[in-house]
Amino acid sequence: MADEKDSGSGSIRRPSWDPVVSTVALELVGLAFSGLVALVGWPFGWLPDTSLVGLVTGLIAIGPAAELYRRAGPPRRLAVVTALLALATVRLLVAAAANWAFPALADPGVGILVGYLVALPIGVAVLAWFLTRANVA
Repeated sequence: MADEKDSGSGSIRRPSWDPVVSTVALELVGLAFSGLVALVGWPFGWLPDTSLVGLVTGLIAIGPAAELYRRAGPPRRLAVVTALLALATVRLLVAAAANWAFPALADPGVGILVGYLVALPIGVAVLAWFLTRANVA
């Protein structure tokens, strides 16, 4: 593949967008899992709360970020802080936009869930960008 390069140590470097794509795919798996749980619980009168859906989806989708952190060298603190700030900022902005654009869905949990689902891949992209920048320098 043209994007993969040997870094000299015998390891092949993946493109920086690969963890973002993996995060989005795992988010879809988490949402599908939550949907199946909702379908099973619906006849019994139980529907999952939006915070539970966000928690399950986040736990399933956090793998690429954890792998990035594990593989990175020592200057990881700034990258993690920046990724968490990006995650929180985008989450709040998307939640505010969703609540403004869809007043019928003005339940704060729905806006925060949508914001979280949009912000998680962005946070992973920021983490990957900072860690690859630190490794190059």
